[in-house]
Amino acid sequence: MATSLCITILCILFVISSAAHGEKNVTNNPADQLVAIINSNRTANKASSLGNNPGLACIALQYIKAYQGNCDDVGKSKKPADSEFANTFAPKCGVELATLAPITGRVIGCQSKYVNPERAFTEILTMKNRSLNIIYNTTYTEVGAAVSGSDGGGPYFWCLLFSNGKSNSSFLLEGGTAKITSPGCFSGANDDCSGAYGWSQNLNILFIFAGVFAVICYTIGI
Repeated sequence: MATSLCITILCILFVISSAAHGEKNVTNNPADQLVAIINSNRTANKASSLGNNPGLACIALQYIKAYQGNCDDVGKSKKPADSEFANTFAPKCGVELATLAPITGRVIGCQSKYVNPERAFTEILTMKNRSLNIIYNTTYTEVGAAVSGSDGGGPYFWCLLFSNGKSNSSFLLEGGTAKITSPGCFSGANDDCSGAYGWSQNLNILFIFAGVFAVICYTIGI
């Protein structure tokens, strides 16, 4: 009876851990989560969903870095110059200059503490009507999202760049992958982000608990 109980509990832990691992592979990047939220809200407002372009998203991360951690500059006239996209941001990401398309919309927000993507969307990025008009613009075809802290902590920046470029032919990356641009996260890269808060820490706890429980069962001869 006790042996069956041990086996049952270990099986449950294994299933939970496996499910959490699968969820982690899908959602453990706050920039990708933000794109999913944007597309969900666009379709709810009868606008088409947008392509998640990693080249554009990497440029969004470079756009954040141009603020050099100065949260007070967001919303002022100190935004990066348009020339920075071709001269600085694209080369740092490895985006082929010939594939650059016009940046037709920009939304950036910043605050001292990290919040999840849902709160970032509602509390940081959509507080102004102008931002909502940009996010729901029906002429856009692609979006790139990025999030990054400063010096390993706050303030935290969230950035969205929009374009009406053609899917699979704009903001193409040399070799198919972006250059290393850490710290920070950007969407469309099909990977997890070390800056995300999700299942990763909980997974470690689950595996440790399962291991300890197995040892206890073995020790007491169950």
